[in-house]
Amino acid sequence: MQRMAKGQTTVSDFAVAPRRSRPEEQSTTQPASESKPAELSTEPPNANQSQEAAPAGTEGDKPVNRLIAPTDEARRERATTRALQREGSRIRLRDLKRARDRESKHYVNCPLDYDTKMRLQKAAIENDVKMTVIMKAAIDQFLKDNGY
Repeated sequence: MQRMAKGQTTVSDFAVAPRRSRPEEQSTTQPASESKPAELSTEPPNANQSQEAAPAGTEGDKPVNRLIAPTDEARRERATTRALQREGSRIRLRDLKRARDRESKHYVNCPLDYDTKMRLQKAAIENDVKMTVIMKAAIDQFLKDNGY
């Protein structure tokens, strides 16, 4: 097994893909190069094609750019719609949490003598059940037996 020294490895030893430019950079810096692939894909290649087709392609891109880039009104409308949806979701989540808390947070404190607490703890361990579950079941049974 041959070990490589740290100084022998360089960046040129690795294959690096060229950077992709961002869409907004492409639209501002290379409008003609974007129009050429669109022309090639919509029309068959023609040997008689002149360079006059390139400016026509850039004019054809303007409506496409208007369709892709929404107006300020459309952006504001979408932002408002998203904000209202998020607010609605936030309110529903808050209400769900409150409902869950209302169902589960009604504590009853009761002092137990040592022997009762030990019996409860032993029953919980032997039956692999929490002490609160046993107490809840016992209270429920007592209330049912007495008509409540």
